[in-house]
Amino acid sequence: MTNDPVLHLLGLAKKAGRLEIGEEPVGAVCRSRQARVVLLAADAAPNTRRRAAHFGEAGNVLWIETPFDKAALGFVLGRSSCAMLALTDAGFAAAVGEKLAVRDPDKYGPAARQLRTKADRVLQRQKEQRQHEKKLRQGRQKPWAPLPAKEERPPSQRGRPGEAQAARSPKARRRPREEAPPPQRDKTVNRGPGGRRLTGKFRHS
Repeated sequence: MTNDPVLHLLGLAKKAGRLEIGEEPVGAVCRSRQARVVLLAADAAPNTRRRAAHFGEAGNVLWIETPFDKAALGFVLGRSSCAMLALTDAGFAAAVGEKLAVRDPDKYGPAARQLRTKADRVLQRQKEQRQHEKKLRQGRQKPWAPLPAKEERPPSQRGRPGEAQAARSPKARRRPREEAPPPQRDKTVNRGPGGRRLTGKFRHS
């Protein structure tokens, strides 16, 4: 019995932290919409069955009666007995449903197909979420791109260096003021008799 593939999957789910055991933990994960399937022991009490049906309705989750008794479920999960448990991973739930369908296709076949459909939807949503997060990371880190090349003008339209900058400056748009020419110095030289240049007190205008 311990080598049964269904019990082996339940043991793996417990080690992965994807399994809840007992009525109170199962009810909590069902109300929070985290449960993927609720499993019952074959010898579970009628009151336990009613609670499982109530949890399944509250959490919109499928509940299945397994072919294992409370002792077998408890043994593989490290308990003395287990009447009710819930899987919180869609992949584990679909795998358990498929293994049960292999044992009894008529009894577990529809449930296995329903669990597989839900698991595929969950996996698709997770894939889309990862792609969305990847796009966001790529958007924050834009790839390097070279600066656009400057437009070349033909030689006939090229001006002197600094001409374009001067044309864009506010001062270039102002009308230049007409500046008066600098005063010219009188270059006439006073000369005395004999053509000698007069300086100092002998100079006259």
